[in-house]
Amino acid sequence: MSRRTPTLALLALAVGAFGIGTTEFVIMGLLPDVADDLSISIPTAGHLVSAYALGVVIGAPLLAAVTARMARRTVLIGLMVLFVAGNALSAFAPDYDYLLAARFLSGLPHGAFFGVGAVVATTMAAPERKARSVSLMFLGLTVANVLGVPAATAIGQNFGWRVTFLGVGVIGLAAIASLALLIPHDRTAAPVAGLRGELAALKSLPVWLALGTTVAGFGALFSAYSYIAPMLTDSAGYADSSVTLLLALFGVGATIGNLLGGRLADHAMRGTLFGGLVSLIVVLGAFPLLMSTPWSAALAVMLLGTAAFVAGSPLNLMVMERASTAPSLASSANQAAFNLANAGGAWVGGLALAAGFGVTSPALVGAGLAVLGLGVAGTAYVVDRRRAVTRPVAGRERVVASHMPEPVEAVRH
Repeated sequence: MSRRTPTLALLALAVGAFGIGTTEFVIMGLLPDVADDLSISIPTAGHLVSAYALGVVIGAPLLAAVTARMARRTVLIGLMVLFVAGNALSAFAPDYDYLLAARFLSGLPHGAFFGVGAVVATTMAAPERKARSVSLMFLGLTVANVLGVPAATAIGQNFGWRVTFLGVGVIGLAAIASLALLIPHDRTAAPVAGLRGELAALKSLPVWLALGTTVAGFGALFSAYSYIAPMLTDSAGYADSSVTLLLALFGVGATIGNLLGGRLADHAMRGTLFGGLVSLIVVLGAFPLLMSTPWSAALAVMLLGTAAFVAGSPLNLMVMERASTAPSLASSANQAAFNLANAGGAWVGGLALAAGFGVTSPALVGAGLAVLGLGVAGTAYVVDRRRAVTRPVAGRERVVASHMPEPVEAVRH
């Protein structure tokens, strides 16, 4: 395999991530257009966001599990075919119910694609570059927030929302071609554990602690980000027309955090995770102050993206390492946890708003969730340390009991 092949393969994965990121978030900017066209209310149209998220949560572990014995290159291409079909059906949906089902279908391959793609990225990378490779794949997702979503939203507003979904489908076709040409046949075969082995790996406590860290940590992000628009307009004094540009700043921050987190995690995975969560606590805790002036509010939006996504690559890598016999399923489950964080964070942040605690109160709730995430991550660290101490002892006890000389492997582990 040439030295360029891993880079090109990561590019193919990033193209797929770009398409997925665009279709996930563009619907939020097109809700008024969809509502007008289908003669429904905007709150009803908002269920299209939930339908996609539900598809991610259900599809991530399900598709990863049922494709456990298939070659990962084949799985990735198949998932993108499903993605293209979902967006094409969305474009030609004759009514709301049909569109709701199509959005659910579009969300099904989301988590499994990122889960399997992360495994492929780490398989092709040198041991000291695994987290960086994962971050490069997720670069497509963060860049989608900077370029893909604003462009797709503008297309939908000027030429119709159906054209947007057709355009996203074309991105999916480009991803299929890229995956077929650039993902190598070797080094991507799935392990022989199969479905039973993959499911058994999820019984591990460290895996669930890592998933819990994702739910709490990214729930902190979405508690604030879900209500960033009213914070910018009501607290910082921005006009409604400025919000789209400011949200692009979040994408810039997320891209920086994603690349930074990947690079740092290759040197200190746990330290990078803790640092990202602590940074998120600080940024969210300072939101009421930062949202008091326009310039500091813009800075806060970018810092929010940076702090949150620094923790992304180490979290994904930690989940895969804790479920070494089922990395595809575990990584896909992490994407489901991310979407649970999206829904749960928005719900908890909304409770603070409804209770009348002020427009920036969801950020303070998010800071509390980040503290919880840091606590769960700390618990995972303690569990890992205890297991590392007890494993060698257990190995020596078995050797002594057999009255055999202790093998070199027992000492090494």
